[in-house]
Amino acid sequence: MTPPGHLLFLFLLPVAAGQTPAGSCSGCGPLSLPLLAGLVAADAVLSLLIVGVVFVCMRPHSRP
Repeated sequence: MTPPGHLLFLFLLPVAAGQTPAGSCSGCGPLSLPLLAGLVAADAVLSLLIVGVVFVCMRPHSRP
């Protein structure tokens, strides 16, 4: 199964593609290394946060 972040990306991709005029590629090109590293780090932090929340919510609760 596709991870939730990728699923959201797949849903939003047609919307973004529809708003981009054909042939307009003024800022196209490879991402800079600091920007790419920041995106990867942000993705890793968000993924760990989601895993942590799921882990805490699924932990069995002790009953008094």
